Amino acid sequence: MADNEKAFYITKEGYENLVKELKRLKSVDRPANIKAIEEAIAHGDLSENAEYHSAKEKQSFLQGKIIELEDKIARAQVIDVSKICEEKVVFGAKVKLLDLIADREVSYQIVGDTESDIKAGKISIGSPIAKALIGKSAGDEVSIKVPNGVKEFEILDIRYA
Repeated sequence: MADNEKAFYITKEGYENLVKELKRLKSVDRPANIKAIEEAIAHGDLSENAEYHSAKEKQSFLQGKIIELEDKIARAQVIDVSKICEEKVVFGAKVKLLDLIADREVSYQIVGDTESDIKAGKISIGSPIAKALIGKSAGDEVSIKVPNGVKEFEILDIRYA
């Protein structure tokens, strides 16, 4: 089975975001692009029509993105974290940590690769931090080797929302 045929884990929120993006592409972006192509065609000579060529490139990009999203949605294994009542860190957990070196609190949600966004506090299940946290409980301390050294955390709280 090729990598793009494998199922992958995603939170319910992440799945809903994929569906929303696909709907937007099909119902807003693609129709706007079709209109732009029609307007460019109305200007005449297509061989030197920059608007036409730009709109056609965008059409190709949109179609590729739609196919990609449809594929992801078809392969997604949705994990509804609101139904998990675990005392340990698992996929979907929102974990509050105390960075023992910097003496500050940080929070992360462990999500699938396709929905990770460090700025939003969402880290991939495959990241070093998530791998080290999986299976741990509140009160546990973990040392994690990261690209720029070693991080040490204490797990303060685990939530599933």
